[in-house]
Amino acid sequence: MYSIVNKRGEKMREMEFKMERTGLVKEGDVLPVTEGKLPNSYYYTLGNAYAMSANYTFRERLSSTEGTVKEIKETPKGFFVTVQFDE
Repeated sequence: MYSIVNKRGEKMREMEFKMERTGLVKEGDVLPVTEGKLPNSYYYTLGNAYAMSANYTFRERLSSTEGTVKEIKETPKGFFVTVQFDE
């Protein structure tokens, strides 16, 4: 998770989600994000359970309800989706 500033000077946030197989989303898709709560942290589900995030602390919680797929990459550990949010 990190923040960047876009060309218009607006603060953006990027998060990485783990996807089990390719072809579920494509770059440029705008997808809803659902927050789940664990006893000491929060996690996020992208779209209709296309991908899952890591766990985040209370102060790292996401305030956006949808994001735009920026990049999809394949690694030896699986597929990862980078999603950009307006924060």
